[in-house]
Amino acid sequence: MNRFDCISPLDYRYYGGNPRLFERISPFLSERAAIEYFLRVEVALVRGLENRHLCPPGVADEVEQKAASVTPEDIDREDGIVHHYAKAIVNSLRNVVSDRAKPYIHLFLTSFDVQDTAMSLRLRDFVNAVTIPDLLELEQVLIRLARENAEVVQIGRTHGQHAVPITLGFAFAEYVDRLAQRIEFIRKMTSNLRGVLSGAVGAYNAMSLAMPDPETFEEEVLALLDLRPGTYSTQILEPEYVTDLTYAIISTLGVLANLADDLRHLQRTEIQEVQEGFSEKQVGSSTMPHKRNPWNLEHVKSLWKEFAPRILSVLHNQISEHQRDLTNSASGRFVPEIYVGFADAVDRMLRICKGLEVLPENIERNLKLSGDYLGEQLYILLSLQGLPDAHEQARRISFKAREEGRPALECALADADLRPHIEKMTPAQRAILTTPESYVGVSVRRAHAVCDYWEAALLLPK
Repeated sequence: MNRFDCISPLDYRYYGGNPRLFERISPFLSERAAIEYFLRVEVALVRGLENRHLCPPGVADEVEQKAASVTPEDIDREDGIVHHYAKAIVNSLRNVVSDRAKPYIHLFLTSFDVQDTAMSLRLRDFVNAVTIPDLLELEQVLIRLARENAEVVQIGRTHGQHAVPITLGFAFAEYVDRLAQRIEFIRKMTSNLRGVLSGAVGAYNAMSLAMPDPETFEEEVLALLDLRPGTYSTQILEPEYVTDLTYAIISTLGVLANLADDLRHLQRTEIQEVQEGFSEKQVGSSTMPHKRNPWNLEHVKSLWKEFAPRILSVLHNQISEHQRDLTNSASGRFVPEIYVGFADAVDRMLRICKGLEVLPENIERNLKLSGDYLGEQLYILLSLQGLPDAHEQARRISFKAREEGRPALECALADADLRPHIEKMTPAQRAILTTPESYVGVSVRRAHAVCDYWEAALLLPK
C-alpha cells in the first residue's frame, strides 16, 4: 500500500482494516488527496486569471492538464530541497508547465490561501459523498427498527433500574430523532464551509496591484470550486467554519456511542433483549468459546473515547497570533482523522443495526420481573381521586406487594384507607394496576410520529 494513499499520519488499519470503507475515504482524506485538492485550487486561480484576461488564452487548460501529471513522489523530492511542502507542490507544478504558464502559478496567493481552501473542499466533498449518505442509511435502519418494534412492550429503565413500561420502538425512536437532528446540523455546517484567496495578511495587497476589485476576483475563483469566501481573513481562513463542522461530527459520534452503549447493555447475559449478528465461524473469546462479545459496539464506544477529546485540539486551532502563526501546523494535520474515525463508527453501527436481532421472549420475561407492583400508576390514580399523600401510599403498597409476592391491586384493596378510592376507579384504570404491558402511555404513537416527521424532513423513501 502506497503511503500517499493513507490517511496521514495513520493508515487505515487503525480504523478497523475495512478495505471497502478505506477506498471511499482515500479519495478525499489521504495525503494524495490533499495534494490533488491543493492543485485544484491552483488550477482555479489560473482559470480565474484567464477569465479576467490577465494571462494568455489556453494557459488554464494547460495547467489543468499538467497538474494531473504531478505525483506525490515529485513533491516529496522537491520538499527535500526546499523544506516547505506548499512551495514544493507549487514548484512541482511549475516544473511541468510551459514558460508562458509559469508566471501565473500561485500568483497573489500564500500557502494557506490554498491549504485552507483545499481543506474546506476536501471536507465538504467527503461529508457529502460518504458521511451524509451513510448517516441517512443508518437513519432509515433505525426508523425500520422503531416501526417494527413500536408495539413491543419493554420495561423502561432509569438509573439501571426498572422504571415504567415503554415500547422497544419508542426506545429506538430516541435515536431516530437525535441522529436526524445531527444530520441536519452536519448538512448546515457543511454548506457553510468557505474558501479564501486574500494573500498575505488577508488584505488583498498583491491582487490590488493588478485589479481594482480583488474581493470580486476572489469570489469568481472560489465560485469555480463551488465555494463562497469568508467574510474576513487574516491570510488564514477564519477557523470557525471547520471548527463548527468538526464539532457537528464529534457530537454525532456521541449519539452513536450512546446508542452503542444502550445496545451493548441490552445484550448482557442477564438482559439479552437484543443480539448482534454473529457469523458461523466468528470467535467471541480467545479462551471462552461460548461467548458472543458485542465487540463492534464496544469499538464504537472506543472510537468516541479517542476522538471526542480531540475537539479540544480543534478549538486550540482557533488561536493564531496576529495575522498568522504556525502553531496549528502540526495539530491541524490530524483533523481529517476525526472524520475517518467517525466514518468507521457509522459504518460499524450501520452493519450492527442491519443485523440486529430482537428477542421478544426475553423482553417479555424482563417486563414480568417487575410484576404488577409498578407504583407510578397507583400514585397518579390515587392523586386524581384527591388523596393528599398518594405518593407515600403507593410507595408503601408497592413495597408490600413486592415483599409478600402479591398483586399490587390486591394489597391496595386489602387496605381499609385505600379500598374506597380503588373502588371508585373505572375498570380500565383498575386494569392498568395489574397489567403493566398496558401502561405504555403514548409510546406507540410517538414512535411512529417521530419516524413520520423525519422521513418527511429528510426526504427519506418510505
